[in-house]
Amino acid sequence: MKTTTLSELGEFGLIRKLTEDIVLRHQGSRKGVGDDAAVIDHKGFLTLVTTDLLLEGIHFDLTYVPMKHLGYKSVVVNVSDIYAMNGTPLQITVSIGVSSKLSSGAIEEFYKGIKLACNHYEIDLIGGDTSASNHGFTISVTALGTAHAKQIVYRSGARKGDLICVTGDLGGAFMGLLLLEQENHKFANDPKYKPQLEGYQYILERQLKPEACKDLGRKLLARNIKPTAMIDISDGLSSDLLHICEASGTGSRIFTERIPIHPETEKLAGQLRISPMVAALSGGEDYEILFTIPPGDAKALQPLEGITVIGIMTGKEDGHLLELKDKTTILMEAQGWNAGKKWGKL
Repeated sequence: MKTTTLSELGEFGLIRKLTEDIVLRHQGSRKGVGDDAAVIDHKGFLTLVTTDLLLEGIHFDLTYVPMKHLGYKSVVVNVSDIYAMNGTPLQITVSIGVSSKLSSGAIEEFYKGIKLACNHYEIDLIGGDTSASNHGFTISVTALGTAHAKQIVYRSGARKGDLICVTGDLGGAFMGLLLLEQENHKFANDPKYKPQLEGYQYILERQLKPEACKDLGRKLLARNIKPTAMIDISDGLSSDLLHICEASGTGSRIFTERIPIHPETEKLAGQLRISPMVAALSGGEDYEILFTIPPGDAKALQPLEGITVIGIMTGKEDGHLLELKDKTTILMEAQGWNAGKKWGKL
């Protein structure tokens, strides 16, 4: 089958091809693709806006990341930020810089992943931009969402005595990345080598096709629980918890025995002689939600599955500690993802 090149399609032909089947599902999405700007109407709700930039060679490697998965993940990393404000994502814009090595078919696969994520998270793709790139594939996604003023949760609301909670399990995405990089390196040195990925479907999916915590806010609201602080775990538990502590002016104490870790994470960590706790604390890209609640809400939280209380907020003067199995403590340091001080979420 003949592959159409990007130069044959042209910019506007590519845009038409990628957006011709987009249907807007929210009444607030007044105007999407096809004009100079999108028009949205949130009717008095507060608007949440977040943007992430993903760069080939920095955030992803196209030698082992499928384009469809990359499109899906590009949406997830943004809507996760909206959920981490206790909000609801409604719209996204997607801008890409495309190098000549990519075919139109590859970009179509990328957008299939984007549309799949839009359907799953019930959001509208309302615009964006495309450009040629001399430096690989560049992705910029902006997500917009809403929340009631009384329901928005910031990083700065935690107080001494609050319980530290986390959804899901941690460290899996990092171990999935290590596995992919290891097998890719072996294949690069020996083209006849068959990558050994069997038995690690869960952690591979955690890296290649993560999911955001779509239902957390609804579940907490149903139990009359409003978190005092929230953040999504994109940089690792230690880094993201310290973000909350810094914004809230608190210390923290984490009970390492309580940190949830999946069996596949433990299995691969053992094979690679890496502590699974290091993966959980510093790995990042899990896109689970780390949040704090008043101690009086502990009983209401208990019936909710998939949420673990892993520690307690302390006074700022107490510092940031990890309590080990033998009850001794060590200092917790931020060793998660950091692409340089001039980069990152503003």
